[in-house]
Amino acid sequence: MSLLDTIGSLVGKSPEDGGQQALVSAALEFVNSQPGGLNGLISSFREKGLGDVVSSWVGNGENQPITPDALHSVLGSDAVASLAAKAGVQPDQVTGLLSQILPHVVNAATPEGEVPAEGTLNSTTVLGALGGLSALFGKGNA
Repeated sequence: MSLLDTIGSLVGKSPEDGGQQALVSAALEFVNSQPGGLNGLISSFREKGLGDVVSSWVGNGENQPITPDALHSVLGSDAVASLAAKAGVQPDQVTGLLSQILPHVVNAATPEGEVPAEGTLNSTTVLGALGGLSALFGKGNA
């Protein structure tokens, strides 16, 4: 089962119905709700010693991976529980899926290698840039 199939089954939709976009949308909403938006989230990563990881997502090079446990550490239990409730999944599933999706979301939101001045992520821009999301996760040309 591909990541998109997994995401789709977790949010109750097939990937073709946009199920994968539900978690991407939840991630965007979460980032935008942070004090300072993306800048605030980047600060949280830096405070937890993961500044190099998040900087790779913003930069134009290869995205460094993040483990679900490390992501949980950055986000905190309350945020993970909130995201899980919104997506209708278990908290450990949220961090596992977001650890694979969030680097692509941040990368898509910073195409020039710079955080938007206002720090908020535009869902239309990010979802458009992630139009090839299925190709990122090996789904092929579905």
